[in-house]
Amino acid sequence: QVQFVESGGGLVQAGGSLRLSCTPSGRTFSSYTLGWFRQAPGQEREFVAAVNWSGVTTYYADSVKGRFTISRDNGKNTVYLQMNSLKPEDTAVYLCNTRPPRPDYWGQGTQVTVSS
Repeated sequence: QVQFVESGGGLVQAGGSLRLSCTPSGRTFSSYTLGWFRQAPGQEREFVAAVNWSGVTTYYADSVKGRFTISRDNGKNTVYLQMNSLKPEDTAVYLCNTRPPRPDYWGQGTQVTVSS
């Protein structure tokens, strides 16, 4: 059974930074585009960022462009999300998956809370 495992979340003040990590269990995804998504309370899950298999091409939601950076290390089977200049509206559970996401791959996510 494949599942993505996220870590690195926490409580941070506005303007601060966090680095999230995600590693899939069960198999490697070195040939897949991987993405980060987030879900705030009472809201639908939304796309945040994605990176292609080689790490060369990246994609970002307009709301995080210029503040977040996605990267990957295929040797460690891990994808990262560096989040800088965090805002209270970035508060959410952050999850990773393939892009497009597969419903059976969702993990528990990691909580990011940004205080004002």
